[in-house]
Amino acid sequence: MRSFPNPFIEQRADPFILKVESGYYFTASVPLYDRIELRYSKDLMGLRTAETRTVWVKHESGPMSELIWAPEIHFVDGAWYIYFAAAHTREIAHGAFQHRMYCIACYDADPMKGEWVEKGQVVTHLDTFCLDATTFSHRGSQYYLWAQQDRSILGNSNLYLAKMQNPWTLEDKQVMLSKPEFDWECRGFLVNEGPAILRRNGKIFITYSASATDENYAVGLLWADEEADLLDPKNWHKSEQPIFTTSYENKQYGPGHSCFTKDEDDTDLLVYHCRNYTEIEGDPLWNPDRHCRIKPIEWDENGMPVLGVPPKDTVEA
Repeated sequence: MRSFPNPFIEQRADPFILKVESGYYFTASVPLYDRIELRYSKDLMGLRTAETRTVWVKHESGPMSELIWAPEIHFVDGAWYIYFAAAHTREIAHGAFQHRMYCIACYDADPMKGEWVEKGQVVTHLDTFCLDATTFSHRGSQYYLWAQQDRSILGNSNLYLAKMQNPWTLEDKQVMLSKPEFDWECRGFLVNEGPAILRRNGKIFITYSASATDENYAVGLLWADEEADLLDPKNWHKSEQPIFTTSYENKQYGPGHSCFTKDEDDTDLLVYHCRNYTEIEGDPLWNPDRHCRIKPIEWDENGMPVLGVPPKDTVEA
């Protein structure tokens, strides 16, 4: 099985890699949470040293002026879109930060050179803390999947799904798929966040991250039949145990905020972040050492993804 340098890209949390016909795009949260960066490479390994372009910078004040988190780049209906979360303050309210979700767009063929324009807030059914949006197309519809706080439910965030009217507007029907309920989802904080889509074997899989972003952070799994109505929560199944967790033996702590891509040979790859130590000085929010990492995944006899164990750090793979 192919291995990769670990870390793959240092000091880039919430990593996202998009494979397209011409190559790979990479974006992630930057340590200062003040901008959105984009990289491109014709091959996957080239992302490690690829030139970085800043495509958007936070506002001086207002709703998009603080804590720019978890950008993802997607190509939808012939245009490029980046979804991200931003806040107007660093203050905590109702037990959470005050992020909302936003979208920027590029209509140029090359998102590394074209102009990016703001499309505004992606408005949901709740005016509460929300973040970590991703999108996917299924059976002719575009879906939006995200994490959000419902103040009537104990905890910081649950997972929600909706169809989209256009790449920055949701349809009215928005359903909750999962909330923190198991012990491993409620360590430090009650969190379901960072959802990612994986499709294979006639199923739609959603991985997500749970608990505090220290060594308790772990990855869970939802799945539904691809023929099912994805907006009916009864069609989704949830693993009672996490499928990717801290490895004390390998000194890999708090793996999470994953996404999936494929290498040049079409092998399924898990992209995620984690730290290689637990002794964090100061506020963990500002600790820059959640590094981007990549590893292949496998599939069991029932067609379910096997993420394995976070591999130890290497000098070079």
